[in-house]
Amino acid sequence: MQTEDVVDCFAAQMTGAGSGAIATVQVFGDSARKVFGQVFAPSGTKSAEFRTGRILLGAITDGEKIIDQVTIGCEAPGTFAIHCHGNPLIVEMVMQRLRHCGVTLLTTEQLRAKILTAQAPRDTIAIEAKLAQAQAKTLLGTKTITNQINSGLGGKLRGWLAKIDEIPLDEIKTEATRILQASQAAKLIIYGCTAVLAGPPNSGKSTLLNYLAGRQKAIVTDIRGTTRDWIEATCQIGTLALTLIDTAGLEDGLGDSQDTIGAAAQKKTSEVLERADLVLLLLNNSQPVEQFAPQFIETIAGKRVITALNKSDLSPRLDMSRLPNALSNAVHISAKNGDGIENLKQQIQQTTGVSDIDPKQPVCFTKRQESLLERLTTAQSKQQAVSIIGELLNGQVQPA
Repeated sequence: MQTEDVVDCFAAQMTGAGSGAIATVQVFGDSARKVFGQVFAPSGTKSAEFRTGRILLGAITDGEKIIDQVTIGCEAPGTFAIHCHGNPLIVEMVMQRLRHCGVTLLTTEQLRAKILTAQAPRDTIAIEAKLAQAQAKTLLGTKTITNQINSGLGGKLRGWLAKIDEIPLDEIKTEATRILQASQAAKLIIYGCTAVLAGPPNSGKSTLLNYLAGRQKAIVTDIRGTTRDWIEATCQIGTLALTLIDTAGLEDGLGDSQDTIGAAAQKKTSEVLERADLVLLLLNNSQPVEQFAPQFIETIAGKRVITALNKSDLSPRLDMSRLPNALSNAVHISAKNGDGIENLKQQIQQTTGVSDIDPKQPVCFTKRQESLLERLTTAQSKQQAVSIIGELLNGQVQPA
């Protein structure tokens, strides 16, 4: 039975789910020792001494029942690691026993944020950098994050505060706007870019995906509409970690097909397009321009779009002058032969803006930073600006 509410103790499984030999559950909080008094029975006759640096042997119990034999590492005051058997059922029983004693169960990233936030003095950008580095997709992304602590964003914010009486408010607001603009490309370098391969059936999307990914990932045939669902692959293009999604062909009457499976695939294509960072529209250069649904232009409104005129090794029939303005950013390629692919890669880097990013320049890399910088661009006074800058530097970390 739970004897007392515990409101400042948190736990998360720090190892991946699986049946490995050992799993680790991290426990953090001022009440952690009180919780162990309820759930941990030390081996031998002596009571448990939870001193930093000690490793305790015993069992996690539920009344008279032993859940598992464990060791507990005392890593720091209020910070402990339970090492139990890796069977998912055992780990779940340990976690639920902790929860029953008032411990709040968190994701790994949430617990890391709790631990780091407790460190003093608080440097929020440094804490967020440590959390974000685990999610970085490239080495350049990791460097970009690291640079934001002492120079980059952190340096810019501290520089503003140091000269707040000298710098005009409009100058701060203008620089904040520039940082937000640069951050859109920087986040693609840090967290990766999702590119959707869209276009009419049999335009060569699967062939291009296979060429860029360097392996046979998608089924390639001459049968119209072979891809009915989406297929995903990853590749590296310059500084960009690119996730390619090969979608079902965009038929006329998007989503209204009498073919139930086809209609579902069309609907999923539209959903994937909505969350894409980049749209690679493949058109068949050997077919007339009337080959994609007119409403597609509305679907991709506001997106970064590159038009790839594929099958350029065949006799051309597509009149580029009839392409809508939104699709005028065109590159001629042959996905089958590899012609024009290097030009396409360069266009991807230019369109995403990653080729212009200096890893040392100030950028924001979390939603919290982005939200506060947006507020800073509309600050009405120096006093309000100082408050926002202070929150950027020393505010509360928001767990993912």
